[in-house]
Amino acid sequence: MSKIQMPEGFLWGGATAANQYEGGWNEGGRGPSIADVLTGGSVNTERRLTPAAPLEDEFYPNHEATDFYHHWKEDIKLFAEMGFKIYRFSISWSRIFPKGDETTPNEEGLQFYDKVIDELLSYNIEPLVTISHYENPLHLSLEYGGWKNRKLIDFYMNFAEVLFKRYKGKVKYWLTFNEINMLTVPFGGVFCAGILDEKENTEENRYQAMHHQLVASALAVKLAHEIDEDNKLGCMLAYHNGYPYTCHPEDILFAQQYGQIHNSIAGDVHVRGKYPAFAKRHFEEHNVNLQVKPEDAKILNEGRVDFVSISYYSSICVSTTKDGEKTAGNGTENIKNPYLKASEWGWQIDAVGLRYVLNQVYDRYELPIMIVENGLGAVDKVSEDGKIHDDYRIEYMKKHIEQMKEAIYDGVDLIAYTCWGCTDIVSASTGEVKKRYGLIYVNKHDDGSGDLSRMPKDSFYWYKKAIESNGEEL
Repeated sequence: MSKIQMPEGFLWGGATAANQYEGGWNEGGRGPSIADVLTGGSVNTERRLTPAAPLEDEFYPNHEATDFYHHWKEDIKLFAEMGFKIYRFSISWSRIFPKGDETTPNEEGLQFYDKVIDELLSYNIEPLVTISHYENPLHLSLEYGGWKNRKLIDFYMNFAEVLFKRYKGKVKYWLTFNEINMLTVPFGGVFCAGILDEKENTEENRYQAMHHQLVASALAVKLAHEIDEDNKLGCMLAYHNGYPYTCHPEDILFAQQYGQIHNSIAGDVHVRGKYPAFAKRHFEEHNVNLQVKPEDAKILNEGRVDFVSISYYSSICVSTTKDGEKTAGNGTENIKNPYLKASEWGWQIDAVGLRYVLNQVYDRYELPIMIVENGLGAVDKVSEDGKIHDDYRIEYMKKHIEQMKEAIYDGVDLIAYTCWGCTDIVSASTGEVKKRYGLIYVNKHDDGSGDLSRMPKDSFYWYKKAIESNGEEL
């Protein structure tokens, strides 16, 4: 390991999403997003959706979240203290277009992000902007039914064009959609597509929504390159790493198909500019009849991404049988691996799996890769000495960075690592703050209490040394 060097200029940093972090949900001209009608929840209680509007007697953790809207200057200073080279964040669509279908943007919303981006650049932190990250304007769901409606392509393109022109020369790296492949599971119907009617959250509608997003992504890639040739556009995949549960040939084949469907359909269109051959059979066998326009093939081919980004937290096992104890994962549930330990939320910790995934992705696409989400959700407690000793998080990150280095030695072109939830945020899956990912503690709790003060955890200082040494001191 000591002989394996991280590349010079490697982009170390952190990542958040506006809907889980920003707050200020009804300030500065912002309109409601789908995240604003999701109640709080827990590992045992699912988040509830109140589709039309927030209800007075419910708690909506995303409304304030951990309040980046009023703490952005303080937080960016802490990111700089850690030594960030890059910071991934999303721009709230409904802060720029409150309803999503307007033609004129909300100037006050743009000015907020002007300040954020300029502050990052003052510390030489590269902005990495996710254009759409689980926060479609609520109006687009109520009026148009979400992304199953092709009209959203034009609304998205209007939004993207405003961002590309406003931040030309300031933002170089862009992600078009967050975890677009989550549309292969019901979780993505709400979060990715904004399909709020449970009866409409069908596999066919989710794939239709994915097709519309893939077309929108391709159009955005082409437009961004036309506006500024220095722009680099990436796709973002929630990498579902499913091992076969047994060595039975049917389990081996099933694991291959699991990866094809949940990872490669979206990834192949983004990178190769067309649907993979296996998609045709999958659509036929699952009664998925996509509405595709003749010009879509050309659009997809001309809008291929410049790099691939992934989220990676854990792995699972898959099988054709119903044997095996069930366990949770990022938007999925499958079979527990007896060789792995798990987090408090049942996500199995598999650092070696990251090396496996990085090799798999690079072998398939041969494009630069960014890991834009990786981290451990855990219950952090303030000790008697007034500090947070999160050795478990340090150990998790250390093991994963070690496997990153191994993958680089394998030949993978890995260019960035942004740990997920560099500061505490609201969990997307459960709606909890209790499930903390941050290297910075935010005094906010699931009952809405807390003064929102910030405090570095032990992992903050550990990561600072890791960045300073370019991955040598772990």
